[in-house]
Amino acid sequence: MSVVEEQDPVEYARWLGGRNFGDWREEFDRNGYLIFQNVLSEDQLAAIRAALAPYLGQNIRGRNEFEGRESNRVYAMLAKSPVFADLVTHPLAMAFVEADLGPDCLLSACLAINLHPGETAQPWHFDDSHYQWPRPRRSLGVSTFWAITDTTETNGATEILPGSHLWAEDHIEGAIGEGDFSKTGRREGDPGARSDAMKAVMPAGSLMIAKGTLWHRGGANGSDQERLLITPQYCPGWTRTLENMSLAVPPAIARTLPPRAQELLGYSIYPPFMGYVDGRHPKRLLGD
Repeated sequence: MSVVEEQDPVEYARWLGGRNFGDWREEFDRNGYLIFQNVLSEDQLAAIRAALAPYLGQNIRGRNEFEGRESNRVYAMLAKSPVFADLVTHPLAMAFVEADLGPDCLLSACLAINLHPGETAQPWHFDDSHYQWPRPRRSLGVSTFWAITDTTETNGATEILPGSHLWAEDHIEGAIGEGDFSKTGRREGDPGARSDAMKAVMPAGSLMIAKGTLWHRGGANGSDQERLLITPQYCPGWTRTLENMSLAVPPAIARTLPPRAQELLGYSIYPPFMGYVDGRHPKRLLGD
């Protein structure tokens, strides 16, 4: 029985637009991304914005070209408010994540990215590149992008290269390089401009799901409005996560989160016993 068959389809069917999950999965495998509009309600969006406000209000800008010098990034989000656990475990997102990565997957990263007016286009990258396995290959990650504000043609909507998850290229023009992590280095112009790029325009509350091998980048914000996304990213249970979740979310906070969120943070076992602590299942520590 497949992972999705084991889930209750009622939990996510209302967002499938009358199509069956298999059709959506074939499209995901073919194009490398999916977009579902208006998944979150206005009340959910308001709660998310309120939880983020104290952190975005600090207005800490990115440290380099990759983070974005005119962007705010908020990390360790499940330690900051339980409202973010609802995004991380959302049934629509998890249906595709688990279908690709298995039920023993982990949360690899979860961050908010707020682009201010004047932000430049990010370098092209794919989110599971840190595994350094030659392409073409199967994806070792799934990234989700929740639009907390409208993402538009002009305010920095994520740019994607449809079908690029199947490409053999480990490098393309304008791709991320060592200099993009420098505190002083700056890019001149937009070396990554491409005619085949598609902007993921979405109203607030929408969700984009992307393969870890899909080439994408944050767009330039040429508007007078901020663009806010939250991006939970997932990996197989046998790989190392990008953010060290056991330190990012202390046990005292993890203990208060829903069971599925705890499992995604690493309070789980990849069969037969990967992830044990002192010979025991890690979730037992939350009860100690």
